[in-house]
Amino acid sequence: MDTSNPAVFVNAELLRMYVGRKVRAVIQVVRSDGGVVVGKSTDEKQLIVKGSPPLPLTTYVEVIGIAESNQAIHAEIWTNFGDTFDAYNYNQLCLLANGEYKHLFI
Repeated sequence: MDTSNPAVFVNAELLRMYVGRKVRAVIQVVRSDGGVVVGKSTDEKQLIVKGSPPLPLTTYVEVIGIAESNQAIHAEIWTNFGDTFDAYNYNQLCLLANGEYKHLFI
């Protein structure tokens, strides 16, 4: 595992702070069209993920890649998380990882 460039845990709201950096997000897939997946972030906002998703996609997918904008990620790694997922707890993790416990995640 490469620990020299860790991916920051983000939701859609936090993504804007990391444009150009490696991020990690979980989305609920809304639709997939070729190399573009539109999904709902764990904070209920829309994210666009570009790249080569695995087929078939499950309802929840974790992506690791480069934040292209405040609403888009170019994914390098896709991981199917299944059809049920606790988005609330993941969102809390994102908030903690970017708040008082940030030093533990970077």
